[in-house]
Parts: sequence; structure tokens; C-alpha cells
Amino acid sequence: MTNEDPRQVLEVEAEAGDEEIRAAYLRKVKEYPPDRSPREFERVRDAYEMLRDPRRRTRSLLLAADPKQPLAALLDGLKSKRQFTGPDAWLAVSREKKT
Repeated sequence: MTNEDPRQVLEVEAEAGDEEIRAAYLRKVKEYPPDRSPREFERVRDAYEMLRDPRRRTRSLLLAADPKQPLAALLDGLKSKRQFTGPDAWLAVSREKKT
């Protein structure tokens, strides 16, 4: 996959959940079937593969974020039910405990 943001390919918001991502994927597959538009279908499939895994979804969100935006502000915009993994997981958990 190129350096495209998978959310732009599927046309979903940053805080989109699993159901919204899956619905957007199915809409795009109907728009770009593999037998008629193999390159577009591959882009859509790759974007869905990236976003359907919560770990990869969070990672892509963090990598696509504006570097000048503080991490705490980015985390505030996400749904509180989302699971965070990796080195920044402690920040998300500590922020949820405060509220």
C-alpha cells in the first residue's frame, strides 16, 4: 500500500468503529469490483486490512496525526472504549482512570 491514509481510501472518520469501517468497505467493493477495477479494489482491500485490526488502526491513526498536535489531544478525540496497546497504552489508561 502507498502512503495513503486508509481512512481516506474508505472515506471514514478517524473515530469510526468496526461496523462503520466494514460498511464502508462493502460499499467500496460494490463500487470497485475486483474483476472491473483490480487496482482500486486492491487499494480498498489494503485499507480495510489496515483498519480492521485495532492495533494497526491505532498505529495508523498515530502515524497520520499532525506532528505538532499533542498526543493527549489526539487521544481525547477517540472513543473511550477503544483499547490501546504499545508504549502509549499507559497514557490512555491513566486518562480514563481520571474521569
